This record gives sequence, C-alpha cells and structure tokens, in this order.
Amino acid sequence: MKKLLTICAFVAVALSFTGCAGAASTIATNHNLTQTQVVLSDNNFKVIGQAYGEATATYICGIGGLSKKALYNNAVNEMAKNANLKGSQTLTNTTVHYSVKMITPFYVKTTCSATANIIQFK
Repeated sequence: MKKLLTICAFVAVALSFTGCAGAASTIATNHNLTQTQVVLSDNNFKVIGQAYGEATATYICGIGGLSKKALYNNAVNEMAKNANLKGSQTLTNTTVHYSVKMITPFYVKTTCSATANIIQFK
C-alpha cells in the first residue's frame, strides 16, 4: 500500500511539472475566393486593407471540437465575411496560422486564424 501511494504521489508530481505546451504552424496560400483572372503586371490595383478571421476548437480528453479542415474553412469564411468586399475588391495573399495550446493530455485548444490583403482594382 505504501509503495502504491508513493507511485501515485510521484505521478502527480510529474504531471504537475508538465505545464502548458504549445505548438504553432503557418500555411501560406494564394487563392482567390472569387474565380476571376487578373493581370497584376500593370499598376491597376491598390491595397486597401487586411481581413481577419478566426475559428477555435476545444478538445477535452480528445473528445469534441472540429476537424482541421472544418476549422480552416470556418476561419477563411469568417475572414471573407469580415472583409465586406464591394465592387472590384478581392482577397489575395491568404495566410492561415494554427496555434495549439494544451495541458497534456486532458485539454487541447486549437485556434486557426486567417488573414488576407484586400485589393481594389481601378
């Protein structure tokens, strides 16, 4: 019994020293949300700002949240909604960043953020 108590105490102390861990990755893509062909060799456009969108998924003991593809789609869709595109505006240079924060192995929070430049054609 004393040996079991010692092992349990050791495991509890070891888990308390694990702390929070984090990881991040970035995916840079250049795709248009609208299917248009543009020629950027001339100075026929102007960068007017940036758009941002974010989606978060939480997993407790590995259960819950969204898949990585669904998280990506939600972040890009929110970014497009926040852009409020009008007329001859479009999004370009889309960058997607994943951030994972975890308290091993019980709680994991994954955040996907998407940013893009808003350009307007003259």
